[in-house]
This record gives sequence, structure tokens and C-alpha cells, in this order.
Amino acid sequence: MAFITTSDGTEIYYKDWGPKDATPLVFHHGWPLTADDWDNQMMTFLMKGYRVIAHDRRGHGRSTQTDSGNEMDTYAADVAALTDALDLKGAIHIGHSTGGGEVAHYVARAAKGRVAKAVLIGAVPPIMLKTEANPGGLPLEVFDGFRAALVANRAQFYIDVPSGPFYGYNRPGAKVDQGVITNWWRQGMMGGIKAHYDCIKAFSETDFTADLKAIDLPVLVMHGDDDQIVPYADSAPLSADLLPNGTLITYPGLPHGMCTTHPDTVNADLLAFIEG
Repeated sequence: MAFITTSDGTEIYYKDWGPKDATPLVFHHGWPLTADDWDNQMMTFLMKGYRVIAHDRRGHGRSTQTDSGNEMDTYAADVAALTDALDLKGAIHIGHSTGGGEVAHYVARAAKGRVAKAVLIGAVPPIMLKTEANPGGLPLEVFDGFRAALVANRAQFYIDVPSGPFYGYNRPGAKVDQGVITNWWRQGMMGGIKAHYDCIKAFSETDFTADLKAIDLPVLVMHGDDDQIVPYADSAPLSADLLPNGTLITYPGLPHGMCTTHPDTVNADLLAFIEG
């Protein structure tokens, strides 16, 4: 198992597969998951000759169960430490959900030459929380409910989320995959509850507007319009408008977890963007 140690002593677990001289693809997972959520994409692009890298965010998976630093500034700093340790150049950073926020926050601050392109999939930017400046966002009570459910019975909450809205399994006629639900639960329970609790604030209240405006590299924004976790109308089209060089692809009827439910569709568009 490979780890780097950050300046505050946190151990960040990562996978780094494929030719070291190939284009690096760096995958950033969502809350409360791990690098394992990218299994399909990691294998698909590894077999196409790419160098594929994914890490467990601090407090998640196999990384240290931190009780501090569970916010976007530190997440981005952790990514910078990883990319420095691996000396990545011209990398393409791909983030899902909370990982999309992490990508935006990191790429806006990345050293010149480290990043070539970025992808935001079902991502939380520009900001999820309803505010005067963001009237279409979700009210604070929604995220307070997440926190309450997490503290009351994390194990059950981590069954309820993937069994319902995350993959759209609560929709009429949905084909439910028990293995996917169990794997989501497995990943979630690997992490620390304190870090997961703190991360709810990080993904819901961080305003990524300035980050998006600062990224002049090509960015692909991919989002299902039946996303029940990060509602489409208040995320993807707004992000695409803020990005100087953004491209939006909307997926009719697809859920938040579309990388898992529809990997062939997602991977084809990822490949076209990566090679374009």
C-alpha cells in the first residue's frame, strides 16, 4: 500500500498504476467514498495505456481518520502534496461530486505545468447551499439532516443513500444492483465519522465561484439531469458558464452515481475529451 505523509502528519493513501511516462489521469472520489469508487474508470483507462492515480481523501478509506483539516483548503493542499510527490506534469484531474469541488479548488491553485485539463462529474460547484446569492440551492436544513442521520446511525444511513437517491434506485422501474449498494456501504464505513461529518459542511457550503473563474484550462462538466444528490439546475450549467473554457454535457435521466450505473457512456465521453 502506498502513502504520502502531509505536513500535518496525515497519511494519504493512493494508487498509481500504469506507465510512469504516460499521461496521468487523477481521479477524485465523492463523499463518503474512496479511490475504489473509480474501479471501472481506473481499469478502463489503464488498459488504454494511461497512468491512472486515485487517492483516499483524508478521513476517508485507508487514509488517516483525521479530526481536523476536513475542509477544501486542506483537501486541495493534500492533492498538491500528492502531485508534487509523484511529480505529475500535464495531468488530467477528474472529480465526482465532492471530488469535483476538490478538483476545482486544487486546479485553480495548481503550479504551472501540473495540470492540462479537468473534468467535473455530478460535481458540487459552484455552491450547493441556498443563500441570497444562490437562491436555487438547497436549504441548510437538508445538510443538517445529513449530519443528524450520520450521528444517529451511520451504518444505516450508508445503506439508505445508495439504496435510494445516489444511484436513482428509488425511481420506478430502476434495476437495483445490491452489489453496488454493498460496495458503497463498504467504502463509507472504512472512513472516520468525524471527517465525514465535517466534510458535509465542506461540500455544501464552500463557494467555488472564484475557483471556476480562475481556471483557464479546458474543463468538461458532466451531469445527469436526474441527479437527486447534487441537483442539476443549480450546479452544472452554472459551473459551465463560470468557466472560461468549459464544456457542458447533460445526460437525460441519469443519476448522481452515473459513473457506476452507466460507465460505458461516461467513459466514452471522458476518452473523447482526454484525447481531444
